[in-house]
Amino acid sequence: MILTDTHTHLYSEAFDDDRETVIANAISKGVERFFIPAIDSTYTQRMLDLKQAYPKHMFLMMGLHPTHVKEDYKEELAHVEEMLQEHNFCAIGEIGIDLYWEKAFLTQQQDAFRYQIKLAKKYKLPIVIHCREAFDEIFEILEEEKGEALHGIFHCFTGTWEQAQKAISYNMKLGIGGVVTFKNGKIDKFLEKVDLSHIVLETDAPYLAPTPYRGKRNESAYLPKILEKLELIYRKDIAEIAEITTNNSKMVFGV
Repeated sequence: MILTDTHTHLYSEAFDDDRETVIANAISKGVERFFIPAIDSTYTQRMLDLKQAYPKHMFLMMGLHPTHVKEDYKEELAHVEEMLQEHNFCAIGEIGIDLYWEKAFLTQQQDAFRYQIKLAKKYKLPIVIHCREAFDEIFEILEEEKGEALHGIFHCFTGTWEQAQKAISYNMKLGIGGVVTFKNGKIDKFLEKVDLSHIVLETDAPYLAPTPYRGKRNESAYLPKILEKLELIYRKDIAEIAEITTNNSKMVFGV
């Protein structure tokens, strides 16, 4: 049984003391494919080092995270395109709009999101969307950019059933992580109505650890806890869910 973590920040400082152990533990649990989202230029070398150390397991994205869109965002976007020209990446991500942590740079976030969607189309790559308290703003831009060339993942999907349907209509898979195990996570109330063909698994490690690890550092090795919750929701065998969600990730990323 091969599991795929479609969103994990394994280069994070949170893993500096035991990164090799964390990765080995995840692999021992069947998590063999790790998709690594970008944040900004300060993390690029860490990501490249991670890929070099685990070339068969790590797949890198490139992009500018919305909470890191500041006054210098155009310089950061130039770095994104430079990296796309120099290295192979599997997606543009994570990109989007975040109005929970930062409202002052909304215009810049919108501009950066549009620009990176255009980069994704130029390089024929999927996008991985970060959306927090910004579904309307995200959907407005996706409506402008929609088409066969636009596809990807709504990372850490925490919206409503209606928002799930809309995200899927834009050729997006839903990234399901630790939130589905939370008592107040809400998405478990309607997720069974979403066909498994639209679902991929993720941890967002080191953030959003699933129950019973909530509040602690998250790890890719905890992905089976999310899988166990989906087994209850979909009433399907764990191995079948693992196969379907991993195949979905292959469809998105092409690897």
